[in-house]
Amino acid sequence: MSGQAGFALRGRNPDVLTCIANLSNDEVFTPPEFANRMLDTLAQAWAADHGGADLWKDSTARFLDPCTKSGVFLREITSRLTNGLAEEIPDLQGRVDHILSKQVFGIGITQITGLLARRSVYCSKHAQGEHSIAKSLAGDDGNIWFERIEHKWVAGKCKFCSASQQALDRGEGLETHAYAFIHTDDIKTRMSELFGGNVQFDVIIGNPPYQLDDGGYGTSAAPIYQLFVEKALDLEPRSAVFVTPSRWMAGGKGLDKYRARMLSDKRMRNIVDYPKLYEGFPGVKIRGGISYFLWDSEHNGPCAVQTIWDGQPTGPAVPRPLDAYDILVRRNEAVPILEKVRAKVEPTLDTRVSSQKPFGLRTYFHGKSDGMNKAARLELAVPCNWVCHRRSLRAIRPS
Repeated sequence: MSGQAGFALRGRNPDVLTCIANLSNDEVFTPPEFANRMLDTLAQAWAADHGGADLWKDSTARFLDPCTKSGVFLREITSRLTNGLAEEIPDLQGRVDHILSKQVFGIGITQITGLLARRSVYCSKHAQGEHSIAKSLAGDDGNIWFERIEHKWVAGKCKFCSASQQALDRGEGLETHAYAFIHTDDIKTRMSELFGGNVQFDVIIGNPPYQLDDGGYGTSAAPIYQLFVEKALDLEPRSAVFVTPSRWMAGGKGLDKYRARMLSDKRMRNIVDYPKLYEGFPGVKIRGGISYFLWDSEHNGPCAVQTIWDGQPTGPAVPRPLDAYDILVRRNEAVPILEKVRAKVEPTLDTRVSSQKPFGLRTYFHGKSDGMNKAARLELAVPCNWVCHRRSLRAIRPS
């Protein structure tokens, strides 16, 4: 065993990937523990589909992280494959070379995350660097690709991601946030351009950028994670595992078509939901919480939904059809209650109240000016005793 390979595969204490801060609102790093939960869910489903077979003992399986940041998914996959393939490929260096050159692939979302991911996986920011544990990779990028690309501007917006030209057409000195995986009309051709040949991935896994970093903020910012999921499914993998904000389940800006697609897809096998703020990603404020899902090409049926609260499941995972409603009912306990209400076949409130025109008025209507100044309007809006108290204080205030 080479010294370099031995160094790379030793346990890390502490794990450096638990100590780094997020770069921005759209680049949220996945904690290693959370990444391993997703990989455990994947491995269990794989075994169920393949007669108990161990995914990590399959030397032909190919993995892609199309939006790698810290490289945590690729690193943990590499570690599991290194252990799982020990019997088939006894030589450690040969085994590591096979995994890193034939099985593990990634696409950096920025130049810095590309370097960080290579450092996590190859132990060197350059695949051919002095300390790299990979000995069979061509080029400094190896199989973790990143090159700067540009948006395709049409009428002030990017045709692929709807980014604002005014905000992100900033010249060569600044990051474009034009992510290679979603800035294409033909994702299969793009993969061939990046990795050569007619490459086919068995598993696509990742934590995509959540929103466009173009001036929006929070719930008002345009979501972008759904574009990564859609492109990944267009590649027709055996399995896809993604962690995203949970807002898509019931709302979210521009997510109606995405929600309809996901809820109607019978290949959705598992959803694990973390509705409590900060629970999934400690220290990261994602309103509505986060969740991860497993899409399985060999599955055709209900999806097992489970909620995690304070680190514990609120109950067992319950298989149920996701398209029973036009939104995803997140809590399993609520479903039978809703079914009882629906069984009454009574008119519901949405048929009587308009969300756009409550009381017959548009939500942006604030009335017409009545000529009163701000102070007079305030006195009418507050209790009389408070107004009298304020006037008495004014009367005795020293000049």
